[in-house]
Formats: sequence, structure tokens, C-alpha cells
Amino acid sequence: MALTREQMAQRVARELQDGFYVNLGIGIPTLVANYVPDGIDVMLQSENGLLGMGRFPTEDEVDADMINAGKQTVTARPGAAIFDSAESFAMIRGGHVDLTVLGAFEVDQNGNIASWMVPGKLIKGMGGAMDLVAGAENIICTMTHASKHGESKLLESCNLPLTGAGCINRVLTDLAYLEIEGGAFILKERAPGVSVAEIVEKTAGKLIVPDHVPEMTFD
Repeated sequence: MALTREQMAQRVARELQDGFYVNLGIGIPTLVANYVPDGIDVMLQSENGLLGMGRFPTEDEVDADMINAGKQTVTARPGAAIFDSAESFAMIRGGHVDLTVLGAFEVDQNGNIASWMVPGKLIKGMGGAMDLVAGAENIICTMTHASKHGESKLLESCNLPLTGAGCINRVLTDLAYLEIEGGAFILKERAPGVSVAEIVEKTAGKLIVPDHVPEMTFD
């Protein structure tokens, strides 16, 4: 079965390391805040000027003025700092973020990402994605493996306008965890119950499949 949004966030959270400064993009990445492993101290950054995001609030904790980049209400952990967006982007552009987690419409086998525009559809703008992919070396892209029509989003070459070129090296989809190296997707893990054959069928770009592809675990 395909991973739920929550399971995808749990899998990404396994990549967090103690002391990391981590930017979480809009959508599935924001859920990672709920799954930071015990014993790991990370500072979660939101591009609108909050460093030290905590988990999502309970109903009694909601503060309408405390929001993330997706305008969702959040909490702040001890030691959090609030500053303007110019300082936030200085942090991003200066390379001071250890890990960036963001969504995408398409990723291709050369590490190109398209995440900000679908021609003919109303959009809010590119947001901070272009700065994030240019300023970070360690990026995890979260996305569905295929569209609702079954069309692959892991491509030989992106069709949509690019957000960044040659910047993505890890992709987590609802079907698999893959790395990008040498002009190909390398299948590292598969979602529980998902066959290698299904992943191959739904990957349009060049895909390297090792002899053994383990199922993901969430312990």
C-alpha cells in the first residue's frame, strides 16, 4: 500500500540528526515537526521567520499569530527565535540550513526539480523554493510517485518550469525512497506491500534497481 502523508513524514524524520537546522516546506514536510525522534535536538526553520518550530498545537494551544510558511498554526519550542523574512532568507541563502524538506510536482533523473508552477493554473508564486534549493546541499523532496491519472512524476526530464537544476539527490514518494546519482534514480527502499514492479512501472526516468530492496520501517 502507498504511504500516507503521516508515514512519509515519519520516514523523513528518520533522516534528522542531532543539532541540525532544518527547513520544512509547505505540505507534507510540515508534518515532520510531529515526528522528531526522542533524543534528537533539532531546530526547525520556517521561511517566514520562525526558528524553533514545535509540533502542531492542540485546540487549547492555538495562537493565530504563530504560523508556519503554509499559514498553519504551530507551536514554538524552548529557545525559539522570531525574526523578519529578510533574516530568514539570509540564513537560507548563506547555507546555514543543514537539511531542507520540500515538495515537488516533478523531479528528473538529473536532479532537476519543478515545484512552483503549472501552466494555465492560478498560482500564488514561487515562494522560497528557489532560494532553498540554491542555498542547501542536503535536500529531501517529498511527493506522490505518480499523478492521479497514473502519470509518473519521476521523469527523464522535467516538463514544467524548473525551480532548480541539478540540486535534488534524495526523493521520498508514497511508493519508495530513492537517491539520484549519475543521471539515474536508485531505488533504496519501498513502501510496505509495494512491489518493485509497481515502482518500475510508475517511474519514467532511468531507474536502477538493486538485487535487494528492503521495505521501509517506522520503528
